[in-house]
Amino acid sequence: MVDLVLSLLVAAMLVVGGIFAFLAALGLLRLPDVYTRMHAASKAGTVGSGLMLIAAGIHSYELATLTRAVAGFVFFILTAPVAAHLVAKAAHQSGYRLQKPSVLDEMHDRKKK
Repeated sequence: MVDLVLSLLVAAMLVVGGIFAFLAALGLLRLPDVYTRMHAASKAGTVGSGLMLIAAGIHSYELATLTRAVAGFVFFILTAPVAAHLVAKAAHQSGYRLQKPSVLDEMHDRKKK
């Protein structure tokens, strides 16, 4: 009974993690600029890879492997926001600007007129 519950938990975590990883990859391909791509990679990619890593740790049935998986997930959680911030800062300092004004900028300009 316990094996069945753990197997279902691992399967659910792998499916959800795969969906998040797919959405992160799709975001990198489809989103228009570096800032939104960075957001997709850092948020969805971290959740997806973290869930799959924890699922692999649970599936191993070994405490040492699960501990390493949890440590890897914590490492993802701590480093992804820092990496995303550095990418955004580098893009901003290199002079990268958004190609199209955002909807909020357009609304703000209309109110001024």
